[in-house]
Amino acid sequence: MQRITLLDGGTGRELKRIGAPFRQPEWSALALIEAPEFVTRVHEAYVAAGADVITTNSYAVVPFHLGAQRHATDGARLATLSGRLARDVADKAPHPVRVAGSLPPVCGSYRADLFDVAVARPLLQMIVDALRPSIDHWQGETLSAIEEADLIRAVVGQDGKPLWLSFTLADGALATGEPRLRSGEPVEDAVRAAVRLGASAVLFNCSQPEVMGAAVTIARDTLHDLEARMQIGVYANAFPPQRADADANADLLMIRADLTPDGYLGWARDWVARGADIVGGCCGIGPEHIAALRMAL
Repeated sequence: MQRITLLDGGTGRELKRIGAPFRQPEWSALALIEAPEFVTRVHEAYVAAGADVITTNSYAVVPFHLGAQRHATDGARLATLSGRLARDVADKAPHPVRVAGSLPPVCGSYRADLFDVAVARPLLQMIVDALRPSIDHWQGETLSAIEEADLIRAVVGQDGKPLWLSFTLADGALATGEPRLRSGEPVEDAVRAAVRLGASAVLFNCSQPEVMGAAVTIARDTLHDLEARMQIGVYANAFPPQRADADANADLLMIRADLTPDGYLGWARDWVARGADIVGGCCGIGPEHIAALRMAL
């Protein structure tokens, strides 16, 4: 049987569901600020569901969530805390659990047009420095453009920790023809970039399940053509389609009713059949979904 690495699911919506402090614009960072014990509870729930990897709650430790002043005074401390909370849960887990250091799109989720390397570099450097002692691998997440991945490799350097690069795809009415990043770049180019940057996994996240399968197939075929060995992963969200000018988490979006644990499992089976060997969930995918994946996959 194919060995599947099981990721955790979304953190922000799970924090909200269990009653943690949660509001805009802080999103998942508010629990770090006011009640970090809820972050621990979310990590523990995913471990109990069977996750092999839990992800640091550092995604929202950026100025557009915290505000510039709070980020300047508290950002490093909050990022460090996110790493320590995940590390503590992983070290106490009843089965081997790795910690992924979440490196977010620091200039804006889903918005390749807002990316500015000069602005992004010091923001990423702060998160990397804060997380490095606590994590097992780096995980660039929700990357809308290849240049975001280039910067992540430059900032993390060659520190011996594996690098996973996860790209978000155009979905809904934007997803026409071959799957593309939200920047418009082809998935094949993103996979080639991941190989060039020495990543050990290329993933697709924070997009609808419907667009993921074709991306996995392209990734598999591209890696075959390049004679490159690399894991392929998917962790989709449960959101409806997003506009091209939308900001991720700008509003509390509805969660799709069809993406029950069984409904999500159906998509995951297809991804695995196409060649994915890392599977998990993003926004709106909770511990119950991860438990269903663990039992079936």
